[in-house]
Amino acid sequence: MGLNYLASLSHFVPELLACVTMFGLILIEATYKEEHKERGLFFFAAYIGFASVLTFLCLNLKHEAVAIFTNSAVIDPFSTLLKIVMVLGTMGATYLVSQSKDIEGNLRPEFTIMATGVLVGGMLLSSANNMLLLYIGIETLSILSYVLASLKKSDDRSSEAGLKYSLYGGISAGIMLFGMSHIFGVLGTINFTEIGVALQELTTVQVAILLPSFLLFLAGLGYKIACVPFHMWSPDVYEGSPIPVTTFFSVVPKVAGLAALIRITTVFFSHEGAMNMGWVGILSVIAALTMTVGNISAIGQRSVKRMLAYSSISHAGVMLLGILVISEVGIRSVVFYAITYLFMNLVAFYIVSFVNDKYGNDHFERFNGLIYRYPVMSIMMAITMFSLAGLPPFSGFVAKFHIFNAIVIKKYYVLAIIAGLNSVISMYYYMKIIRLMVLKPAESEEQISGFSLLNQGIIVSLTVPVLFLGIFWEKIMLVATNAKIFLE
Repeated sequence: MGLNYLASLSHFVPELLACVTMFGLILIEATYKEEHKERGLFFFAAYIGFASVLTFLCLNLKHEAVAIFTNSAVIDPFSTLLKIVMVLGTMGATYLVSQSKDIEGNLRPEFTIMATGVLVGGMLLSSANNMLLLYIGIETLSILSYVLASLKKSDDRSSEAGLKYSLYGGISAGIMLFGMSHIFGVLGTINFTEIGVALQELTTVQVAILLPSFLLFLAGLGYKIACVPFHMWSPDVYEGSPIPVTTFFSVVPKVAGLAALIRITTVFFSHEGAMNMGWVGILSVIAALTMTVGNISAIGQRSVKRMLAYSSISHAGVMLLGILVISEVGIRSVVFYAITYLFMNLVAFYIVSFVNDKYGNDHFERFNGLIYRYPVMSIMMAITMFSLAGLPPFSGFVAKFHIFNAIVIKKYYVLAIIAGLNSVISMYYYMKIIRLMVLKPAESEEQISGFSLLNQGIIVSLTVPVLFLGIFWEKIMLVATNAKIFLE
Protein backbone atom coordinates (compact mmCIF):
# COMPACT_ATOMS: atom_id res chain seq x y z
CA MET A 1 0.00 0.00 0.00
CA GLY A 2 2.84 2.38 0.82
CA LEU A 3 4.53 1.80 -2.53
CA ASN A 4 1.23 2.34 -4.30
CA TYR A 5 0.82 5.70 -2.65
CA LEU A 6 4.43 6.65 -3.38
CA ALA A 7 3.87 5.73 -7.00
CA SER A 8 0.69 7.81 -6.98
CA LEU A 9 2.57 10.82 -5.64
CA SER A 10 4.87 10.72 -8.67
CA HIS A 11 1.82 11.47 -10.85
CA PHE A 12 0.61 14.18 -8.48
CA VAL A 13 3.61 16.52 -8.84
CA PRO A 14 1.74 19.58 -10.23
CA GLU A 15 -0.73 19.58 -7.34
CA LEU A 16 2.10 19.13 -4.82
CA LEU A 17 4.01 22.00 -6.43
CA ALA A 18 0.92 24.21 -6.16
CA CYS A 19 0.72 23.38 -2.44
CA VAL A 20 4.46 24.09 -2.02
CA THR A 21 3.97 27.40 -3.84
CA MET A 22 1.14 28.34 -1.50
CA PHE A 23 3.12 27.55 1.66
CA GLY A 24 6.23 29.23 0.27
CA LEU A 25 4.27 32.41 -0.42
CA ILE A 26 2.95 32.37 3.15
CA LEU A 27 6.51 32.20 4.48
CA ILE A 28 7.74 34.98 2.17
CA GLU A 29 4.80 37.23 3.11
CA ALA A 30 5.56 36.67 6.80
CA THR A 31 9.00 38.25 6.30
CA TYR A 32 7.64 41.55 4.94
CA LYS A 33 6.96 44.57 7.06
CA GLU A 34 3.57 46.27 6.81
CA GLU A 35 4.91 49.31 4.93
CA HIS A 36 6.57 47.23 2.18
CA LYS A 37 3.70 47.33 -0.30
CA GLU A 38 5.42 46.45 -3.57
CA ARG A 39 6.61 42.98 -2.50
CA GLY A 40 8.53 42.32 -5.71
CA LEU A 41 10.13 39.12 -4.40
CA PHE A 42 6.72 37.79 -3.39
CA PHE A 43 5.20 38.09 -6.86
CA PHE A 44 8.38 36.84 -8.52
CA ALA A 45 8.22 33.71 -6.34
CA ALA A 46 4.52 33.31 -7.21
CA TYR A 47 5.24 33.44 -10.96
CA ILE A 48 8.08 30.94 -10.55
CA GLY A 49 5.77 28.58 -8.66
CA PHE A 50 2.99 28.86 -11.24
CA ALA A 51 5.48 28.40 -14.09
CA SER A 52 6.77 25.21 -12.42
CA VAL A 53 3.24 23.85 -12.09
CA LEU A 54 2.57 24.75 -15.72
CA THR A 55 5.74 23.01 -16.90
CA PHE A 56 4.91 19.72 -15.20
CA LEU A 57 1.32 19.87 -16.47
CA CYS A 58 2.58 20.30 -20.03
CA LEU A 59 4.86 17.29 -19.54
CA ASN A 60 1.91 15.27 -18.21
CA LEU A 61 -0.02 15.86 -21.44
CA LYS A 62 2.25 13.30 -23.10
CA HIS A 63 1.62 10.60 -20.48
CA GLU A 64 -1.01 7.88 -20.52
CA ALA A 65 -4.05 8.24 -18.29
CA VAL A 66 -3.67 6.64 -14.86
CA ALA A 67 -5.82 6.20 -11.75
CA ILE A 68 -4.06 7.06 -8.49
CA PHE A 69 -4.71 6.85 -4.74
CA THR A 70 -6.79 3.65 -5.05
CA ASN A 71 -8.83 5.06 -7.95
CA SER A 72 -9.96 8.14 -6.04
CA ALA A 73 -8.32 10.44 -8.60
CA VAL A 74 -7.37 10.17 -12.25
CA ILE A 75 -4.60 11.94 -14.13
CA ASP A 76 -5.61 12.02 -17.78
CA PRO A 77 -5.03 14.41 -20.70
CA PHE A 78 -8.50 15.91 -20.25
CA SER A 79 -7.99 17.00 -16.64
CA THR A 80 -4.40 18.05 -17.34
CA LEU A 81 -5.40 20.39 -20.18
CA LEU A 82 -8.09 22.07 -18.08
CA LYS A 83 -5.63 22.40 -15.20
CA ILE A 84 -3.34 24.29 -17.59
CA VAL A 85 -6.23 26.67 -18.31
CA MET A 86 -6.77 27.15 -14.57
CA VAL A 87 -3.07 27.86 -13.92
CA LEU A 88 -2.99 30.41 -16.75
CA GLY A 89 -6.11 32.04 -15.32
CA THR A 90 -4.49 32.23 -11.89
CA MET A 91 -1.33 33.76 -13.33
CA GLY A 92 -3.42 36.32 -15.22
CA ALA A 93 -5.38 37.29 -12.12
CA THR A 94 -2.17 37.48 -10.05
CA TYR A 95 -0.59 39.93 -12.48
CA LEU A 96 -3.77 42.01 -12.49
CA VAL A 97 -3.85 42.19 -8.69
CA SER A 98 -0.26 43.44 -8.69
CA GLN A 99 -1.31 46.31 -10.99
CA SER A 100 -4.87 47.09 -9.89
CA LYS A 101 -5.80 49.76 -7.35
CA ASP A 102 -9.00 47.92 -6.48
CA ILE A 103 -7.14 45.91 -3.84
CA GLU A 104 -4.91 47.63 -1.30
CA GLY A 105 -1.19 46.87 -1.36
CA ASN A 106 -1.10 44.80 1.83
CA LEU A 107 -4.01 42.62 0.64
CA ARG A 108 -2.46 41.72 -2.71
CA PRO A 109 -0.27 38.92 -1.32
CA GLU A 110 -3.26 37.54 0.59
CA PHE A 111 -5.18 37.36 -2.69
CA THR A 112 -2.33 35.46 -4.36
CA ILE A 113 -2.01 32.98 -1.49
CA MET A 114 -5.75 32.24 -1.37
CA ALA A 115 -6.01 32.12 -5.17
CA THR A 116 -3.31 29.44 -5.15
CA GLY A 117 -5.40 27.49 -2.62
CA VAL A 118 -8.44 27.81 -4.86
CA LEU A 119 -6.31 26.55 -7.75
CA VAL A 120 -5.40 23.46 -5.71
CA GLY A 121 -9.10 22.81 -5.06
CA GLY A 122 -9.86 23.24 -8.77
CA MET A 123 -7.11 20.79 -9.72
CA LEU A 124 -8.51 18.24 -7.26
CA LEU A 125 -11.99 18.77 -8.63
CA SER A 126 -10.95 18.20 -12.23
CA SER A 127 -9.22 14.90 -11.33
CA ALA A 128 -11.79 13.61 -8.84
CA ASN A 129 -12.92 10.03 -9.49
CA ASN A 130 -15.08 9.55 -6.42
CA MET A 131 -17.62 11.63 -4.57
CA LEU A 132 -15.44 12.18 -1.50
CA LEU A 133 -12.58 13.77 -3.43
CA LEU A 134 -15.11 15.72 -5.50
CA TYR A 135 -16.58 17.20 -2.32
CA ILE A 136 -13.13 17.97 -0.89
CA GLY A 137 -12.22 19.75 -4.13
CA ILE A 138 -15.42 21.81 -4.12
CA GLU A 139 -15.06 22.83 -0.48
CA THR A 140 -11.35 23.67 -0.82
CA LEU A 141 -12.19 25.83 -3.79
CA SER A 142 -15.30 27.38 -2.22
CA ILE A 143 -14.17 28.27 1.31
CA LEU A 144 -11.21 30.31 0.09
CA SER A 145 -13.41 31.90 -2.58
CA TYR A 146 -15.75 33.25 0.11
CA VAL A 147 -12.80 35.08 1.67
CA LEU A 148 -11.64 36.41 -1.70
CA ALA A 149 -15.07 37.86 -2.47
CA SER A 150 -15.02 39.90 0.76
CA LEU A 151 -11.35 40.88 0.53
CA LYS A 152 -12.11 44.63 0.65
CA LYS A 153 -13.15 44.69 4.28
CA SER A 154 -13.91 48.42 4.22
CA ASP A 155 -16.33 48.07 1.27
CA ASP A 156 -19.90 47.13 2.17
CA ARG A 157 -20.54 45.70 -1.30
CA SER A 158 -17.53 43.39 -0.99
CA SER A 159 -18.70 42.19 2.42
CA GLU A 160 -22.17 41.60 0.98
CA ALA A 161 -20.63 39.66 -1.93
CA GLY A 162 -18.72 37.38 0.46
CA LEU A 163 -21.81 36.82 2.62
CA LYS A 164 -24.04 35.98 -0.34
CA TYR A 165 -21.41 33.72 -1.85
CA SER A 166 -20.95 31.78 1.40
CA LEU A 167 -24.70 31.45 2.02
CA TYR A 168 -25.44 30.17 -1.46
CA GLY A 169 -22.36 27.99 -1.36
CA GLY A 170 -23.27 26.40 1.98
CA ILE A 171 -26.83 25.70 0.88
CA SER A 172 -25.78 24.21 -2.46
CA ALA A 173 -23.11 22.04 -0.76
CA GLY A 174 -25.73 20.73 1.67
CA ILE A 175 -28.14 19.94 -1.17
CA MET A 176 -25.36 18.18 -3.07
CA LEU A 177 -24.43 16.05 -0.04
CA PHE A 178 -28.07 15.09 0.38
CA GLY A 179 -28.13 13.88 -3.23
CA MET A 180 -24.81 12.04 -2.78
CA SER A 181 -26.16 10.18 0.25
CA HIS A 182 -29.10 8.87 -1.78
CA ILE A 183 -26.82 7.81 -4.65
CA PHE A 184 -24.57 5.93 -2.22
CA GLY A 185 -27.58 4.40 -0.49
CA VAL A 186 -28.95 3.00 -3.75
CA LEU A 187 -25.71 1.98 -5.48
CA GLY A 188 -23.46 1.24 -2.51
CA THR A 189 -20.35 2.97 -3.90
CA ILE A 190 -18.85 6.42 -4.25
CA ASN A 191 -16.40 5.53 -7.02
CA PHE A 192 -17.34 7.08 -10.36
CA THR A 193 -16.40 4.08 -12.50
CA GLU A 194 -18.37 1.68 -10.29
CA ILE A 195 -21.35 4.04 -10.29
CA GLY A 196 -21.21 4.17 -14.11
CA VAL A 197 -21.36 0.36 -14.29
CA ALA A 198 -24.16 0.13 -11.71
CA LEU A 199 -26.30 2.70 -13.57
CA GLN A 200 -26.57 0.35 -16.54
CA GLU A 201 -28.68 -2.16 -14.58
CA LEU A 202 -31.36 -0.36 -12.57
CA THR A 203 -34.89 -1.19 -11.57
CA THR A 204 -37.75 1.24 -12.11
CA VAL A 205 -37.78 2.10 -8.39
CA GLN A 206 -34.04 2.82 -8.39
CA VAL A 207 -34.40 5.11 -11.42
CA ALA A 208 -37.21 6.99 -9.66
CA ILE A 209 -34.94 7.56 -6.63
CA LEU A 210 -31.73 8.32 -8.52
CA LEU A 211 -32.99 10.92 -11.01
CA PRO A 212 -33.98 13.43 -8.27
CA SER A 213 -30.79 12.50 -6.40
CA PHE A 214 -28.61 13.38 -9.37
CA LEU A 215 -30.51 16.64 -9.75
CA LEU A 216 -29.59 17.47 -6.13
CA PHE A 217 -26.03 16.36 -6.86
CA LEU A 218 -25.99 18.79 -9.78
CA ALA A 219 -26.72 21.70 -7.43
CA GLY A 220 -23.13 21.81 -6.13
CA LEU A 221 -21.56 21.78 -9.58
CA GLY A 222 -24.21 24.06 -11.10
CA TYR A 223 -23.44 26.59 -8.38
CA LYS A 224 -19.74 26.61 -9.36
CA ILE A 225 -20.42 27.21 -13.05
CA ALA A 226 -23.32 29.62 -12.29
CA CYS A 227 -26.01 27.94 -14.39
CA VAL A 228 -29.73 28.54 -13.85
CA PRO A 229 -31.25 28.12 -11.25
CA PHE A 230 -27.97 28.16 -9.27
CA HIS A 231 -26.81 31.48 -10.73
CA MET A 232 -28.35 33.96 -8.27
CA TRP A 233 -25.06 34.68 -6.48
CA SER A 234 -23.05 35.45 -9.60
CA PRO A 235 -24.04 39.06 -10.55
CA ASP A 236 -23.89 40.40 -6.98
CA VAL A 237 -20.63 38.62 -6.19
CA TYR A 238 -19.01 39.67 -9.47
CA GLU A 239 -20.05 43.30 -8.94
CA GLY A 240 -19.18 43.49 -5.23
CA SER A 241 -15.83 41.69 -5.41
CA PRO A 242 -12.63 43.51 -6.39
CA ILE A 243 -12.07 43.25 -10.14
CA PRO A 244 -9.00 40.93 -9.88
CA VAL A 245 -11.15 38.57 -7.78
CA THR A 246 -13.95 38.76 -10.34
CA THR A 247 -11.44 38.00 -13.10
CA PHE A 248 -10.25 34.97 -11.16
CA PHE A 249 -13.81 33.75 -10.43
CA SER A 250 -14.75 33.98 -14.10
CA VAL A 251 -12.10 31.42 -15.06
CA VAL A 252 -10.79 29.06 -12.38
CA PRO A 253 -13.90 27.92 -10.43
CA LYS A 254 -15.96 27.84 -13.63
CA VAL A 255 -13.46 25.68 -15.52
CA ALA A 256 -13.07 23.36 -12.50
CA GLY A 257 -16.85 22.91 -12.23
CA LEU A 258 -17.12 22.23 -15.97
CA ALA A 259 -14.34 19.64 -15.77
CA ALA A 260 -16.14 17.75 -13.00
CA LEU A 261 -19.50 17.97 -14.79
CA ILE A 262 -18.01 16.66 -18.05
CA ARG A 263 -16.40 13.71 -16.26
CA ILE A 264 -19.58 12.84 -14.38
CA THR A 265 -21.74 13.08 -17.50
CA THR A 266 -19.33 10.99 -19.58
CA VAL A 267 -18.73 8.28 -16.98
CA PHE A 268 -22.27 7.99 -15.64
CA PHE A 269 -24.57 8.65 -18.58
CA SER A 270 -22.81 7.55 -21.77
CA HIS A 271 -25.06 4.47 -22.07
CA GLU A 272 -28.59 4.62 -23.43
CA GLY A 273 -31.41 4.23 -20.93
CA ALA A 274 -33.80 6.03 -18.62
CA MET A 275 -31.00 7.69 -16.65
CA ASN A 276 -29.34 8.96 -19.82
CA MET A 277 -32.60 10.40 -21.13
CA GLY A 278 -33.43 12.01 -17.79
CA TRP A 279 -29.98 13.58 -17.36
CA VAL A 280 -29.85 14.90 -20.93
CA GLY A 281 -33.38 16.29 -20.50
CA ILE A 282 -32.40 18.09 -17.28
CA LEU A 283 -29.23 19.54 -18.81
CA SER A 284 -31.13 20.61 -21.95
CA VAL A 285 -33.64 22.64 -19.95
CA ILE A 286 -30.92 24.12 -17.74
CA ALA A 287 -28.74 25.03 -20.75
CA ALA A 288 -31.62 26.77 -22.56
CA LEU A 289 -32.65 28.71 -19.44
CA THR A 290 -29.04 29.61 -18.58
CA MET A 291 -28.35 31.10 -22.01
CA THR A 292 -31.65 32.99 -22.10
CA VAL A 293 -31.62 34.34 -18.53
CA GLY A 294 -27.96 35.37 -18.80
CA ASN A 295 -28.36 37.26 -22.06
CA ILE A 296 -31.67 38.96 -21.29
CA SER A 297 -30.49 40.05 -17.85
CA ALA A 298 -27.26 41.50 -19.27
CA ILE A 299 -29.12 43.94 -21.54
CA GLY A 300 -30.17 46.46 -18.89
CA GLN A 301 -26.97 46.57 -16.84
CA ARG A 302 -25.11 49.81 -16.20
CA SER A 303 -21.94 48.24 -14.81
CA VAL A 304 -19.66 46.51 -17.32
CA LYS A 305 -18.48 44.13 -14.60
CA ARG A 306 -22.07 43.12 -13.83
CA MET A 307 -22.77 42.77 -17.54
CA LEU A 308 -19.81 40.42 -17.85
CA ALA A 309 -21.21 38.43 -14.92
CA TYR A 310 -24.45 37.82 -16.78
CA SER A 311 -22.40 37.18 -19.91
CA SER A 312 -20.50 34.45 -18.06
CA ILE A 313 -23.82 32.85 -17.14
CA SER A 314 -24.86 32.76 -20.79
CA HIS A 315 -21.49 31.27 -21.82
CA ALA A 316 -21.94 28.56 -19.17
CA GLY A 317 -25.21 27.68 -20.89
CA VAL A 318 -23.45 27.38 -24.25
CA MET A 319 -20.78 25.10 -22.78
CA LEU A 320 -23.52 22.95 -21.21
CA LEU A 321 -24.73 22.26 -24.75
CA GLY A 322 -21.39 20.62 -25.53
CA ILE A 323 -21.59 18.55 -22.36
CA LEU A 324 -25.12 17.18 -22.84
CA VAL A 325 -24.38 15.64 -26.25
CA ILE A 326 -22.10 13.15 -24.41
CA SER A 327 -19.72 12.66 -27.30
CA GLU A 328 -16.07 13.18 -28.13
CA VAL A 329 -17.04 16.06 -30.42
CA GLY A 330 -18.88 17.76 -27.57
CA ILE A 331 -16.04 17.34 -25.07
CA ARG A 332 -13.37 18.73 -27.38
CA SER A 333 -15.68 21.63 -28.25
CA VAL A 334 -16.11 22.54 -24.58
CA VAL A 335 -12.36 22.26 -23.94
CA PHE A 336 -11.62 24.55 -26.89
CA TYR A 337 -14.33 26.95 -25.68
CA ALA A 338 -12.73 27.06 -22.22
CA ILE A 339 -9.33 27.92 -23.74
CA THR A 340 -10.72 30.78 -25.82
CA TYR A 341 -12.91 32.00 -22.95
CA LEU A 342 -9.80 32.31 -20.76
CA PHE A 343 -8.16 34.86 -23.06
CA MET A 344 -11.37 36.76 -23.86
CA ASN A 345 -12.15 37.20 -20.17
CA LEU A 346 -8.64 38.26 -19.21
CA VAL A 347 -8.54 40.98 -21.88
CA ALA A 348 -12.00 42.30 -21.00
CA PHE A 349 -11.37 42.42 -17.25
CA TYR A 350 -7.87 43.91 -17.61
CA ILE A 351 -9.26 46.87 -19.56
CA VAL A 352 -12.28 47.26 -17.26
CA SER A 353 -10.00 47.13 -14.21
CA PHE A 354 -7.74 49.97 -15.39
CA VAL A 355 -10.73 52.12 -16.37
CA ASN A 356 -12.31 51.44 -12.97
CA ASP A 357 -9.07 52.40 -11.19
CA LYS A 358 -9.17 55.79 -12.91
CA TYR A 359 -12.82 56.73 -12.44
CA GLY A 360 -13.86 54.73 -9.37
CA ASN A 361 -16.57 52.82 -11.24
CA ASP A 362 -16.94 50.69 -14.36
CA HIS A 363 -20.14 52.14 -15.83
CA PHE A 364 -20.57 51.97 -19.59
CA GLU A 365 -20.22 55.76 -19.84
CA ARG A 366 -16.61 55.57 -18.67
CA PHE A 367 -15.72 54.04 -22.06
CA ASN A 368 -17.03 57.03 -24.05
CA GLY A 369 -14.58 58.08 -26.75
CA LEU A 370 -11.86 55.71 -25.54
CA ILE A 371 -10.70 55.10 -29.10
CA TYR A 372 -9.58 58.73 -29.43
CA ARG A 373 -7.41 58.49 -26.31
CA TYR A 374 -6.22 54.87 -26.35
CA PRO A 375 -6.88 53.48 -29.83
CA VAL A 376 -4.93 50.25 -29.29
CA MET A 377 -6.85 49.43 -26.10
CA SER A 378 -10.15 50.23 -27.79
CA ILE A 379 -9.32 47.91 -30.68
CA MET A 380 -8.36 45.13 -28.25
CA MET A 381 -11.64 45.62 -26.35
CA ALA A 382 -13.60 45.62 -29.61
CA ILE A 383 -11.95 42.37 -30.74
CA THR A 384 -12.82 40.79 -27.39
CA MET A 385 -16.45 41.94 -27.55
CA PHE A 386 -16.81 40.68 -31.15
CA SER A 387 -15.33 37.35 -30.07
CA LEU A 388 -17.59 37.03 -27.01
CA ALA A 389 -20.56 37.71 -29.29
CA GLY A 390 -19.41 34.88 -31.57
CA LEU A 391 -18.63 36.87 -34.70
CA PRO A 392 -16.10 35.63 -37.28
CA PRO A 393 -13.17 35.50 -37.73
CA PHE A 394 -12.47 35.50 -33.98
CA SER A 395 -11.97 32.54 -31.66
CA GLY A 396 -15.39 32.95 -30.02
CA PHE A 397 -17.02 32.22 -33.38
CA VAL A 398 -15.01 29.01 -33.86
CA ALA A 399 -15.78 27.91 -30.28
CA LYS A 400 -19.51 28.47 -30.71
CA PHE A 401 -19.50 26.91 -34.18
CA HIS A 402 -18.09 23.65 -32.84
CA ILE A 403 -20.64 23.60 -30.00
CA PHE A 404 -23.45 24.17 -32.53
CA ASN A 405 -21.98 21.46 -34.74
CA ALA A 406 -22.01 18.99 -31.84
CA ILE A 407 -25.69 19.57 -31.01
CA VAL A 408 -26.76 19.54 -34.66
CA ILE A 409 -25.02 16.17 -35.14
CA LYS A 410 -27.15 14.90 -32.23
CA LYS A 411 -30.23 16.46 -33.93
CA TYR A 412 -31.02 18.78 -31.02
CA TYR A 413 -32.39 21.36 -33.41
CA VAL A 414 -34.52 23.24 -30.89
CA LEU A 415 -31.49 23.82 -28.67
CA ALA A 416 -29.51 24.98 -31.71
CA ILE A 417 -32.22 27.53 -32.55
CA ILE A 418 -32.35 28.78 -28.94
CA ALA A 419 -28.56 29.10 -28.87
CA GLY A 420 -28.56 30.98 -32.19
CA LEU A 421 -31.22 33.43 -30.98
CA ASN A 422 -29.28 34.01 -27.78
CA SER A 423 -26.14 34.81 -29.77
CA VAL A 424 -28.12 37.49 -31.59
CA ILE A 425 -29.41 38.91 -28.28
CA SER A 426 -25.89 39.02 -26.84
CA MET A 427 -24.69 41.22 -29.71
CA TYR A 428 -26.76 44.11 -28.33
CA TYR A 429 -24.87 44.56 -25.07
CA TYR A 430 -21.46 43.62 -26.48
CA MET A 431 -21.84 46.13 -29.31
CA LYS A 432 -22.95 48.79 -26.81
CA ILE A 433 -19.42 49.13 -25.46
CA ILE A 434 -18.00 49.41 -28.98
CA ARG A 435 -20.57 52.06 -29.89
CA LEU A 436 -19.67 54.15 -26.84
CA MET A 437 -15.93 53.82 -27.46
CA VAL A 438 -16.21 54.86 -31.11
CA LEU A 439 -19.24 57.14 -31.51
CA LYS A 440 -19.36 59.08 -28.25
CA PRO A 441 -17.05 61.98 -27.34
CA ALA A 442 -14.55 61.38 -24.55
CA GLU A 443 -15.61 62.47 -21.06
CA SER A 444 -12.14 63.81 -20.28
CA GLU A 445 -8.60 63.89 -21.63
CA GLU A 446 -7.03 62.65 -18.39
CA GLN A 447 -4.53 59.83 -18.68
CA ILE A 448 -5.41 56.35 -17.41
CA SER A 449 -2.32 55.31 -15.48
CA GLY A 450 -3.12 51.60 -15.80
CA PHE A 451 -2.60 51.79 -19.55
CA SER A 452 1.17 51.93 -19.24
CA LEU A 453 3.29 50.71 -22.13
CA LEU A 454 3.94 47.40 -20.30
CA ASN A 455 0.28 46.79 -19.50
CA GLN A 456 -0.81 47.67 -23.02
CA GLY A 457 1.75 45.19 -24.34
CA ILE A 458 0.41 42.45 -22.07
CA ILE A 459 -3.18 43.17 -23.11
CA VAL A 460 -2.19 43.01 -26.78
CA SER A 461 -0.37 39.69 -26.19
CA LEU A 462 -3.49 38.28 -24.50
CA THR A 463 -5.63 39.44 -27.42
CA VAL A 464 -3.44 37.69 -30.00
CA PRO A 465 -4.90 34.22 -29.16
CA VAL A 466 -8.42 35.69 -29.35
CA LEU A 467 -7.70 36.60 -32.96
CA PHE A 468 -5.42 33.80 -34.09
CA LEU A 469 -7.38 30.94 -32.50
CA GLY A 470 -10.22 32.01 -34.76
CA ILE A 471 -8.04 31.55 -37.84
CA PHE A 472 -5.43 28.93 -36.94
CA TRP A 473 -7.55 26.80 -34.65
CA GLU A 474 -6.72 23.32 -35.98
CA LYS A 475 -3.71 22.63 -33.73
CA ILE A 476 -5.47 23.68 -30.52
CA MET A 477 -8.51 21.66 -31.56
CA LEU A 478 -6.20 18.67 -32.11
CA VAL A 479 -4.85 19.11 -28.57
CA ALA A 480 -8.45 19.27 -27.30
CA THR A 481 -9.32 16.14 -29.30
CA ASN A 482 -6.41 14.27 -27.69
CA ALA A 483 -7.60 15.29 -24.21
CA LYS A 484 -9.24 11.93 -23.52
CA ILE A 485 -11.16 11.12 -20.34
CA PHE A 486 -10.07 8.11 -18.31
CA LEU A 487 -13.04 5.70 -18.30
CA GLU A 488 -11.66 2.38 -17.05
